Amino acid sequence: MRDDPKLEVERWLLKAQNDLRTTETMLSIDHPITDTACFHAHQCAEKCLKAFLTSIDVHVERTHDLTRLVEICSVNNAGFECLRSLAVELTDYAVASRYPDDWREIPMEEAMQALEAAKKVFEFVRGKIVFR
Repeated sequence: MRDDPKLEVERWLLKAQNDLRTTETMLSIDHPITDTACFHAHQCAEKCLKAFLTSIDVHVERTHDLTRLVEICSVNNAGFECLRSLAVELTDYAVASRYPDDWREIPMEEAMQALEAAKKVFEFVRGKIVFR
């Protein structure tokens, strides 16, 4: 049996908010941990998009591809197209920032851009959450 949809959405958004806070924390410490921050920025956006899909009772695919999630959201609400460029910007952080074989040092400026992108997705999606 499925949980209450509103409760599921609240859980997705709480997890997204925790990822956003983790991103902010990783960038605010001495010797910022930019790769971890970017990973959590991606995670925030992913969970926000999945919260929206849950709120409109659309199946949530098991994917980390934010452009795919934006595409699915856009089918149900064309306004989500405005998130496409942010999705492109954040998608690579899902995997590339986690493993040493894809290692690259992420500059602080880039990590701050990822944080701002995640904040924009969070605020946008929070404003779009509705229940059918």
